[in-house]
Amino acid sequence: MSKPALRSDVHTSINKNRPFGWRDKFGYLFGDLGNDFFFILTSTFLMVFYTDVFHISAATVGILFLIARLWDAFADMAWGRFIDTRRATLHGKFKPWILRMSLPLVISGVLMFVSIPGMSNGFYLAWAFVTYIVWGTLYSTVNIPYGSMASVITDDSVDRTALSTWRTMGAMLAGLVIGVLGPLIVFVDNKISADRMFMAAIVFGVLAICCYLACYKLSTERIVAPEETKENMNMRTTMKSLVKNKPLISILAASLIMLVCTMLSGTVNTYLFKDYFGNTTALSMVGLSQIATTFLAIPLAKPLVARFGKKEVASLGMLIASISYFIIFLLPEPTVTQYIIIAAIGMFGMGFMSIVSWAFVTDVIDYHEFLSGLREDATVYSLYSMARKIGQAIAGGIGGFAIAAVGYNASLEKQTEETLHGIFSLGTLVPGVIFLAVFLILVFFYPLNKQRTNQLASDLSARRNKY
Repeated sequence: MSKPALRSDVHTSINKNRPFGWRDKFGYLFGDLGNDFFFILTSTFLMVFYTDVFHISAATVGILFLIARLWDAFADMAWGRFIDTRRATLHGKFKPWILRMSLPLVISGVLMFVSIPGMSNGFYLAWAFVTYIVWGTLYSTVNIPYGSMASVITDDSVDRTALSTWRTMGAMLAGLVIGVLGPLIVFVDNKISADRMFMAAIVFGVLAICCYLACYKLSTERIVAPEETKENMNMRTTMKSLVKNKPLISILAASLIMLVCTMLSGTVNTYLFKDYFGNTTALSMVGLSQIATTFLAIPLAKPLVARFGKKEVASLGMLIASISYFIIFLLPEPTVTQYIIIAAIGMFGMGFMSIVSWAFVTDVIDYHEFLSGLREDATVYSLYSMARKIGQAIAGGIGGFAIAAVGYNASLEKQTEETLHGIFSLGTLVPGVIFLAVFLILVFFYPLNKQRTNQLASDLSARRNKY
């Protein structure tokens, strides 16, 4: 890997006060556990809270979510840029912002679930818009430094995979806790309770604060950019480097395609099991198998990446996922059991991409430093986050459009054979094609294989030591 010309006043150093270890892994897990205690709570229950407690129409809630996602996307970029231009403290560049902003974030989250008796529908609508958008903005102030922090905890490729793995575990643990306890807390006689929802928000908010404090205490930032780099930062230089950053563009493309697939599958699977298989209870088995297979992949991820590399492991996982869904599509009359077993194999392969995805971003940040000579962790991470949120805003309704396109008619007791075949294709063929596209992007467009990633780390280490 060739080395570009670099100004002598631009460099980074590595703080080696304490070696990378279990404390950092647990600290990083707690960070995403704190994030997802509220993020998953909101994703799961906020819409039904708005429709059933605030009596806001579902269409209006959809507009609110769309506006908020677009606003959040630009808030991410603005906050990332802001952090990169701030002076680092003795405790690091990113951790202090997690500590400072976590309490305002949690308070704003609890306020979303405040129901004041006797208020008008107009008040509730305004309350929903203001509190949800404020919460989303404050979420950026914690999530952007948290996500960026992985690139400065360690410069070792395998250790970064471990951080990505533990981050995934944190998200899954939060999903399990809320998925199991949430419905038991917030629903009474199959209806959401405003008082119980508020209580749940407080409980998970307190848990989130505890997790953020653990993240702050346990993790250590080691890669430190000196203050003189701030003087050379300007958005024009940054954007020129980002446009040339082929790994970043490749990962953005792969992530956006995966995002579309996730949102599509989340909608289509309900219709697939309800109308095509006629067995909605099996949906829970699909969710359980997805969690179980990802947990099976977790202990394998680090040794496989150490042996073969992130690109290699993730691309093979996506190929397995693609082949699995193609096999289901080609079966003449697949049963529910066949679908669950074969799809679980595909989910196992997809799990490796999910586990190492955040480690890809840290390598992309290093590549930006290699191109520009500037350490702009938060700017690069926020651009990645911004693109994903724009993708979420655009792709949010794709499932509904797809179901409508195959001719689904809710008034019919039984859908036509053509519609059923269309639903089956959406649930099997389309994921197979999308996963194959991600595989091709990783293999042919993402340049950082194991050898080049190791060389990148070596070149940056030599550069830091030189200056």
